[in-house]
Amino acid sequence: MNIEIIYQDQYIVCASKPNNVVVHHAHHSRNVIDEKSLLQLLDDQLNEKLYPIHRLDRKTSGIILLARETSYVAEFQKMFTDNLIQKTYYGITRGHAPENLLIDSPVKGRDSNVYKNAETFLETIKKITLEIPVKPYDSSRYSLVKLSPRTGRLHQLRIHTNKISHPLIGDPKYGDKNHNTMFIDNFNCDNLFLHAASLKFTHPYTKEELMLISSFPENWRIIFEKFNWKL
Repeated sequence: MNIEIIYQDQYIVCASKPNNVVVHHAHHSRNVIDEKSLLQLLDDQLNEKLYPIHRLDRKTSGIILLARETSYVAEFQKMFTDNLIQKTYYGITRGHAPENLLIDSPVKGRDSNVYKNAETFLETIKKITLEIPVKPYDSSRYSLVKLSPRTGRLHQLRIHTNKISHPLIGDPKYGDKNHNTMFIDNFNCDNLFLHAASLKFTHPYTKEELMLISSFPENWRIIFEKFNWKL
């Protein structure tokens, strides 16, 4: 598997993570032998060990920053914490989502029952109604949404879209099984429709203004063509 390299300099590599690829394996992970992580794939491709600056879920595709030295990680992580890196995602949701909405709803942490504040700004870009029945209705409706998280909680975007009753298509945990099945049966698309599209920031070392963009995966291009959606 060849990984798309979006940008690189002496400090960082910016790559586009495919769907269903884990960034790195956890200790004692059961699937280490069966599949390579993004870090392993990049090591094979670039012959270089890289260090993730932030995370993407296994099922989320798109842009991710990795440091070339461990000493560079903290500076970039601080920029994420201080909201100095503008993140943009796209998602396909069930139903016709609101035109604009700030979702302000706490999200539980990975290893605790403590809820932390979480904010996501949602903007609906496209809508469609299909004459394809999905129980209990005779038709089905979907939206292409732009998601701008202002915090970085685990599964934040997946939880927030579900919270407003417009879950992401292809989400096995927070999504709608009937609509997920419809996409598989009609479009042969079984991946999560959540894509980390871009990062915009001032490079902390070179001071260069960067706008880094990840192209959409094949399953997205299939749906854009079927739905006649253009960005």
